[in-house]
Amino acid sequence: MAKRLLDFRDATAIAGVGYTPFTKDSGVSTLTLACRAVLAALEDAGLTADDVDGLATHRVGDSAAPSVVGPALGMTAPTWHLDHFGGGSVSHAVVGQAALAVAAGVAETVVCYRAINARSEFRMGTAPNPSPETQYLAPYGYGAPVQQFAMYARAHMLKYGTRPEHFGQVAVRQRAHAVANPRALMRTPITLDDYLGSRPIAEPLRLLDCCLETDGACAVVVTTAERARDLRRPPVLISGAAWGGGDSFLSPGEPTVTAAAALSPRLYAMAGVGPGDIDVAELYDCFTYSVIVQLEDYGFCAKGEGGPYAASGEGPPVNTHGGFLSEGYVHGLNHVAEAVSQLRGDAGERQVEGAEVALSTAQPGHILPATSALVLRKG
Repeated sequence: MAKRLLDFRDATAIAGVGYTPFTKDSGVSTLTLACRAVLAALEDAGLTADDVDGLATHRVGDSAAPSVVGPALGMTAPTWHLDHFGGGSVSHAVVGQAALAVAAGVAETVVCYRAINARSEFRMGTAPNPSPETQYLAPYGYGAPVQQFAMYARAHMLKYGTRPEHFGQVAVRQRAHAVANPRALMRTPITLDDYLGSRPIAEPLRLLDCCLETDGACAVVVTTAERARDLRRPPVLISGAAWGGGDSFLSPGEPTVTAAAALSPRLYAMAGVGPGDIDVAELYDCFTYSVIVQLEDYGFCAKGEGGPYAASGEGPPVNTHGGFLSEGYVHGLNHVAEAVSQLRGDAGERQVEGAEVALSTAQPGHILPATSALVLRKG
């Protein structure tokens, strides 16, 4: 039986983005971070909390639920909210589902946010209420994401000849982008020698392969495209939004292929674009390896060629803010916000000239068998 899908291409838009500072010790609660980011995004759009009828976030470990954030901001009657369980894999599904709710008329203005004290409070691998698969992984020493991703990176190296220098060039290039980003935690340039000299964390991954443990929050405002055109900032249209499942440690599958390989054709079809149309790519970079495998699975290069392709600098600029490796790790949403800035043309020194179409992605589906992504277009 054929599926009947709601086509909401370009029906909704991101009308505002907001951040808190990214730090190693925020000094405030996760709830406070969430409220500050939501208010900053609304200010950017020229709206107030009274204009909001929906809130959405995702959570694993540290979080601030919409049922708490809404009342804290004086929102008394939201018509829709989402508190999605899951880590970075579902970070873009939250925005996609907000867009779907707006397109369906369930809500008119939804703020999507993520707030975490991931350095000073609940560090990755130590937060309460772990994911269900933890009970199967912990006895074998897999207690943190870096240990899990290291095995995928090693599989890619063994099968395709991917080298540490390929991972290193991802880190070096993203740090160069961060130098031009005043929000970035790490703004000192690094060289390939710096990368190769950084200490091992979980072989083959080194310190500079790893994203930053960060305290901070980020938020984006989703509304109808029509309404967004009447607000303060240029609208950025949501042309494609897709989310879905895949393999994990608990299910069989080819370890060098992620759920993004199955999701990307659906995403591009919805948006009416292909990899060659992407002007800027914000690819989930919990580790350098995740950038390499996504360059393959989102169709920028053939399977197995991601290492040399990433090292060459070919294709669209990737992680123009420095990514999670250098700007800060806010569990996915700061990639969306950076894509919006690039398409609005307000990214300052790191602006990609003529950027009109952006790809922003979630964790590609390792560990948790899910992923999500957005194609955004200049309005």
